[in-house]
Amino acid sequence: MKVLSGIGSLPLEAGTRGSAVTIGKFDGVHAGHRAVIGRLNDIAEAQGLTAVIVTFDRHPLALLAPEKCPPFLISAEQKLRLLAETGVDATLVLEFTQELASLPPEVFVETVLVNGLHARHVLVGEDFRFGANGAGDIALLTELGKRFGFVVDLIEDVKPDRVRRVSSTWIRELLASGDVRAAGELLGHTPTVRGEVVHGAARGRELGFPTANISEESEGLIPADGVYAGWLTDGATRYPAAISVGNNPTFHGVAQKQVEAYVLDREIDLYGHVVEVSFVDRIRGMVAFTGIDPLIVQMRADVDQIRTLLADSTMHSGQSGPPRA
Repeated sequence: MKVLSGIGSLPLEAGTRGSAVTIGKFDGVHAGHRAVIGRLNDIAEAQGLTAVIVTFDRHPLALLAPEKCPPFLISAEQKLRLLAETGVDATLVLEFTQELASLPPEVFVETVLVNGLHARHVLVGEDFRFGANGAGDIALLTELGKRFGFVVDLIEDVKPDRVRRVSSTWIRELLASGDVRAAGELLGHTPTVRGEVVHGAARGRELGFPTANISEESEGLIPADGVYAGWLTDGATRYPAAISVGNNPTFHGVAQKQVEAYVLDREIDLYGHVVEVSFVDRIRGMVAFTGIDPLIVQMRADVDQIRTLLADSTMHSGQSGPPRA
């Protein structure tokens, strides 16, 4: 996948027939996004067009109303990796500046879609808005398409329960409650945090469960406090892991929202490595124990449960090894 940065990287070399384009924030690259992208790829292949995604370097609210901006599900880097896996030809990442936010809808279409990407097909979801103050809607986009020579395709929402559409908001709610399994189903991939392994208090090692402590400057939305079954990926190697999220209430003076991953049945030196921690299922909430001994008993039970759960999930996935996020 070719990555284009900003309007200054245009025009796109889209061949003589132009491109099929979709536009959106794509936070999480969830099942709803993938439905749009799948249709985009189908149209591009059938008509010999270049499949292009237009997205932004941040949520527009981060500039327009920071106090209302929701936490990002994934970082910009994670988003590009997930988009590359969809098979699109190119992604244009627009820096969401005041200048971009102020473009009238007609100017945005002519500058980006027509002159920049040579669009022949534009695919959008039902809630699509564009241009200054969100003044552009699907009706205006369709009208501009007739003027500039592109077709607008409306992609219906994905509604797994036939009531609520898949959305980043819904996924944030699930992660906030710790329901990473349901969040993963809506995402179409396992919720994942990426960050550098840093030195911690070494309490896990003292208890017999050495953990990889993820830096506070991690990428991806961290789920609710608790203990999770999941995977730790270091480079091309993925290990089954018991993951703790929270402030370890049995001890005092621990920072909030600490992510620690214990790789099952082996000890690995990961300090300084950038790893991915993927959350498959929540085992229990965070509990303050009365002492070290009951904590160790519970940790052993957690590891046994997680080992079984991950073995079952691998078997049911039909893979010989742990599934990728």
